[in-house]
Amino acid sequence: MQETTGLLDQIRHHDKLALAVNENCAIPLPDDVLKTLFSPHKLSFYYLMYVHQGSASFKADMEEIRLTDGQLVFGLPNQIFTNMPFGAGDQHYAVSFDEQTLALLPHAYAFLVNPFASNTITFDSDARERVQVLFSTLFKLLHTPGKQRNAEIILAHLHTLLTEINSAYFQQGGAEMLPNSKLSKYVAFKVAVETHLTEQQDVHSIAAKLAMTTGNLYGIVKEFSGFSPKEWITHRLMQEARRKLHYAPVPVKELAYELGFNDPDYFSRLFKKSTGKSVSAFLEDLRDLSSN
Repeated sequence: MQETTGLLDQIRHHDKLALAVNENCAIPLPDDVLKTLFSPHKLSFYYLMYVHQGSASFKADMEEIRLTDGQLVFGLPNQIFTNMPFGAGDQHYAVSFDEQTLALLPHAYAFLVNPFASNTITFDSDARERVQVLFSTLFKLLHTPGKQRNAEIILAHLHTLLTEINSAYFQQGGAEMLPNSKLSKYVAFKVAVETHLTEQQDVHSIAAKLAMTTGNLYGIVKEFSGFSPKEWITHRLMQEARRKLHYAPVPVKELAYELGFNDPDYFSRLFKKSTGKSVSAFLEDLRDLSSN
């Protein structure tokens, strides 16, 4: 498993912002960076890849993703991501930025919590043109010789781009992100779980933090995910277990304790129920894949 901690600093295109923007691979990447990106790697930053024309393939948390015209994939910190080479003539844009850059923007973008568990977004024809212009403008702001590399202007365009992506994400999901809506409550639930993922939070305490009854929380989480809150938390923990095993093989007991489980045997049973495999069988499959 390739680590990407510090990688963004190697490819950033602004001295004050941890931000990289590329258009049709016009800015060559170092060979060691390409080797990392074309292998399964643990993201340490946010990553956007938009295909204006052409196609592209990726893997996000072991799931294969294929993009065509007008589609975008996004990767989040700690996800396992794999890039594939592009074809000649494809028109595409890549943007990478970190938490510090995101914190400089006016507000949060709920799609980055990924409430619908979908890393891909499809834009309609009008949004495609707007998004392409925004990507292109960001690239020119960072790379045109003689242009003022004003951080405020760059951040303003990045904000507009993320707002477009956020809108398309929720439009695609068939829901509108409104304050105090069911969806906003579901996003708040996901944030609460992610913030304290390994603390084995009690559903009652999460509901209290969100000023909800456990019954209301159950209904909202079930509506948007198909899982109960407890099932959702368990599913997320098992996803994190699979990620950690991809990063580096660790003993079951150590992995269980890292994820907040006091009983390694109980963790093992949950893992097998979730994946259909024991931890040892899962690791054996990973070794077989890496040797091919």
